[in-house]
Amino acid sequence: MTPGELLHLPVSFPLETANRALHLGRTTGYELAKRGEYPVRVLRLGNAYRVTRADLLRYLGVDDRALPEGA
Repeated sequence: MTPGELLHLPVSFPLETANRALHLGRTTGYELAKRGEYPVRVLRLGNAYRVTRADLLRYLGVDDRALPEGA
């Protein structure tokens, strides 16, 4: 994913999206999340795993202030 795509992610999103941004396969991403070893904080909501944009951007070193207001 490009920095622009990352900046336009919603506030939280499914683990699959974070896997794509981190270049992780589906199986590897879910295994890491289940073991508590995913590179960023993972929120478990029922059966779903979600990641926040802020945590992902911080991990990747993308400055979220680069997003223009209202975008």
